[in-house]
Amino acid sequence: MDPITIILGLIIAGILIVIGVHLIPVGGAPAAMAMATGVGTGTVQLATGAGLTGLVSAGYMYHFANVPISYVLLSGAVGSMLMLGITMLVGNVVYIFGVGVPPVSAKVKFDPITKYRQDIYVSPGTEGHGIPTVSYVSGIIGAFLGGVGGALTYVLLNELGISSAISAFIAIGFFLANAVLAAYNIAGTIEGFHDPKFKRLPRAIVSSLIVSGFIAIILVFATSGGVAL
Repeated sequence: MDPITIILGLIIAGILIVIGVHLIPVGGAPAAMAMATGVGTGTVQLATGAGLTGLVSAGYMYHFANVPISYVLLSGAVGSMLMLGITMLVGNVVYIFGVGVPPVSAKVKFDPITKYRQDIYVSPGTEGHGIPTVSYVSGIIGAFLGGVGGALTYVLLNELGISSAISAFIAIGFFLANAVLAAYNIAGTIEGFHDPKFKRLPRAIVSSLIVSGFIAIILVFATSGGVAL
């Protein structure tokens, strides 16, 4: 695979990761107390967990299954979707049956997907609670994109001639770099694609393009210069 293709591929992978992170519903500490929608943890932690799961499944398919690259990318996406989907499902079980609150958002009057009314079920003084349908669907889409981005990064690094262990290590760092960019852009909590903060996405894409391109160029020049990785 030629260097230009690898550089462009890594830029695309980084942008996919950034978009995916913006779609994942993260509520942070407020969500842990059922005072905001989303999973009660940080943006980077949640995105990285999904990304690493996708990376493991993609790595297995790439090295042992002998299948087309498209299958490897799909495997990464499915692994990421499973991890995040199960996490959100368990979170909702705790919210509904443990805390006793319905999954609703205070950002919209009606859920964009189910069209069910939200505002009358929101507890006073909160921004909603649980993971409503629109946030769940948004998270699954985000996990898909992030999983594809992480898997694509791993594949391209292997195609660059880097060993599988180092490729995995660099792919994790690459994923984290873009996840942190997204986290700074979000600046706190986000519910999904219906959240007003999602409109900040374009500037995160520009940042990812620059950072991912810079990392990709360094990797290509390092490997072409005879650096053993």
